[in-house]
Parts: sequence; structure tokens; C-alpha cells
Amino acid sequence: MFVFKKNKTENNYDISYFYENMVILYGIRYAKNMKLFSKQDLQNLSYTALMELPEAVFWFDKDAKLFEVNNVACKKWLYSREELLRLSIFDINPNMSHDIWAAHWETKQMDRSTFESSHVRKDGSEFPVDITDIFVKLKGETYSCAIVRDISERKQKEAALRGALLEIKELKEKLEAENNYLQEEIEVQNNFGEIISNSKKFKQTLKQIEQVADTASTVLVTGESGTGKELIARALHQLSRRSNRPMIKVNCAALPANLIESELFGHEKGAFTGALSKKLGKFELADGGTLFLDEIGELPMDLQAKILRAIQEGEIESVGGHELKIVDVRIIAATNRDLQKEIAKGNFREDLFYRLNVFPIHSMPLRERKEDIPLLIRFFCEKIGSKLGKKITDIPQKLIDRLMDYDFPGNIRELENLIERAIITSRTKKLSIGDWFNTNKKIVKADNFLTLEMHQRKYITEVMKHCNWKVSGANGAANILDMPPTTLYSKLEKLQIKRSNESAD
Repeated sequence: MFVFKKNKTENNYDISYFYENMVILYGIRYAKNMKLFSKQDLQNLSYTALMELPEAVFWFDKDAKLFEVNNVACKKWLYSREELLRLSIFDINPNMSHDIWAAHWETKQMDRSTFESSHVRKDGSEFPVDITDIFVKLKGETYSCAIVRDISERKQKEAALRGALLEIKELKEKLEAENNYLQEEIEVQNNFGEIISNSKKFKQTLKQIEQVADTASTVLVTGESGTGKELIARALHQLSRRSNRPMIKVNCAALPANLIESELFGHEKGAFTGALSKKLGKFELADGGTLFLDEIGELPMDLQAKILRAIQEGEIESVGGHELKIVDVRIIAATNRDLQKEIAKGNFREDLFYRLNVFPIHSMPLRERKEDIPLLIRFFCEKIGSKLGKKITDIPQKLIDRLMDYDFPGNIRELENLIERAIITSRTKKLSIGDWFNTNKKIVKADNFLTLEMHQRKYITEVMKHCNWKVSGANGAANILDMPPTTLYSKLEKLQIKRSNESAD
């Protein structure tokens, strides 16, 4: 009845072929050997076994016309036998064309193949199938016998597994990105590890921190440069329920305008030139934690709308992506600018300001909390002395009085840098300040005060001159100003500070 193809390497019939037709073939051979049945009986037995197979069987002729099916094919494909036998392969397999069938018939005769495709039921529903197609000969004609298995359940499991693997991959990438970020944070740790204060005025600020820390409310920290705005943000995070998740920091002034969006929202591979791989943005890294947007007043106008949407809706979209992602992020923003003046100038969105200004906290300048100067001097002597390998045990009261008489326009950061220089130049365990520190005060009229921007320009220019215009490195201005070199370059460009202007100062 059948013509079998022998295995190419063994002098026997292909074992897998026998397994695929185990009921029919084994039954026939057994019956012949035992001489229990007539030829007609054997044909009836084979046909009955074929009809009752748990897998669907379709018989096609060379023209792709169905001429026989078993019971499972009718049941699972929702057709009657008469309806199925009026169809062709093209009616039940949407992936099959006349050209594909002709090529399939030409190359696979007297052989078998297994492949995946899809079939369509009578009700129009499409489902994935695994097909083993066997070509057989009968009375000089070649026919195709397709054993078809519904693999919907297997595909669902595979999809679930792929989804789980993708989720694991994304979690792994997120953890790696968080780890890299935290490693960077360790290298550029904040100026001091805890808030140092004995000021009655500053206690009001501490009370505000305590009031809002354990909420999800957005906080706007304002104040001059060097007053410890980031320290307040860290205190807010550490006292919150999100303290077991990271606080992710973004310095809006330190990043080029064309990279801020990618830094905040991430980007897909190939989103722009140089995007060689997918990158998670700071919003995703801060999911479940806190996002600290430092120097928010420097944010470009076109990005302010996207930040507003992310805060209001909790939704972000990566650069080059088309899928909205839900994030749970607590926002703390900080600025040394008067944002209401920036709104009047058209540099800052009013709706974003009101969304950020839910709970404002003002970080006081050092000149308004001078009673903290002695505490800070001792703290910095211990911290910096340990780092430099020099122990300071004697801090003269005259030195403390001298520093308390100074207004510190650079605030706590300026005091820390001053103490570091004093420790370096002190030859004994007694802290001393040389002639390089001048606390002479000038009496000026109110209308002659410098604006904050003018003061920044003057102060940074003086530091640059002192460092012979070297920006980075151990003796660079960025190190003295305690800011990343990229931030200093941005400040130099923004404030139009150039070495060519030195002679004009």
C-alpha cells in the first residue's frame, strides 16, 4: 500500500517514519506476520486507526485538493466531512500560495518535512499548527499526507516564557544601570554626609523636611549655590517610605540640551546617531524611588512640557520609542534661580512652576546661619583631614571669629574649600589661614549690589585665574568649585567667561 524511503546511512527503514504512523504501520506488519487478517481486513483496520488518531490528518492530491480527512480534523476545524472535502489547502492555510505549493510538491516528493504554519477554522479563527507532511505513492500517483497538530497552548507557553525572559532582561538591565549610577554617586558623593546645624533659623527648615518627607508630594528646594540643596533632597528621600529605593540625581545644567531628553527618558537602539544600544532613562531608574532634578531652572523650554506631563500623568516615552511607560516617581527639584522672574522673562513654564512648587523649602545662605560656622569648621577639619592624612586638633578662636565675620558668598561649599586649603597649608596640627584669605568688607549702596549671575561670573573668573585657566584635574577649577568639569564648561559658556576677557576684568 505504501512506498517507504530507506534511511540514507542505515540499511533499514527510517525509525521516525514508523513512529509517525505507529498505529497503521505496526498494526499492518503484526497482522501480516501472524496471518490473522485478510488484505481487506488490514485495509479496514488501517483506515479505522487513521480516522481515530488524536491528531488531524489531511490528504491532498497534486492540485492541493483535499480528498480525505480524519474525524479530529472535522471536529477541531469545525467543518463537516462533506464541507472539508470541498476545500483545498489554500482554504485552510492562509500562508500557502500556488507557487509555494508547487515548489513544496516538487522538492519534497518521496520525503517528509516538519514545519510550523497556521490554519483557519470555519469560524475564521486562525491558530498556529505544527505540520508533518509525508509524500506517499499509491497506484503510480503521489499524494500528500499532512499530520497537523494544534500548538496554540505551546505557543502561549513560549510567549509567556519569552515575556518572562524579557522581563528578567529588563530587570537585569535596570539593576545594572542602577548599580552603575550608584557607583558614580559614590565617586561624586555629596559634600557632607549629614546636615550640620545648630541654628534656630535652620531648625525651621528641618521641621519642614520632617513634615513633607514621608509624603509623595513634590518639593521645590530654592536657594543660592553652595547652600546644601542636594543635602536637603537626600534628607527628604532618606526619611521617606522610598528610602529603600535609590534617589537618582539629574543636573539639568550639566547636560547638553540635545542629550537631556535621552538622559531623562532613555532611548531605543538606533534612535539617533550614536545610540548603539537601548538605554534606560533616569525616570525609569527612579521608579519606586525619588528623582532629584537639580538646577531645574536651566531646563530648556521644549523639555519642560515633557517633564510636566511625566509629573502629572506618571507616563514617559523614550526617545525613538512608541510605547508609553508608567512610572512611580517622587520629584524633588532644586534651583538657585527666581523661577517667577524666569516666568516673566518667558524662560520657564508657569504651569510647571506651580506643579513643582507644591511644598517649597528655602535653603538658607550661610550668612544667615553663622552660628553653624564653628560646627562646620570642625566637621570639615575631621572629614578633610582624614582624607588628606593630616589631623587638626587646634582650631584657634581668632580664626573662627575671622571666618564668622565673613559673609561667604559661595556659602558652605566655599567654606569647605577654604578649610581644605587651610589644612593643606597648615604645617602643624594647628589650623591656620594665610594671607591668601582676605575678609576685608566694602561698604556698598543697595543699588550697587551685584546680581547672583554677576557674582557667579566674578567668582568663577577669580577661581579660573587662580588655576591658570585649568578646568579639570587635581589642581583644576572644577575641583575647587566642587562641580563636574562638564558643569563648569557649561557655566563658562553660559556666563561668557573667556580667558581673552581676563585683561578687561
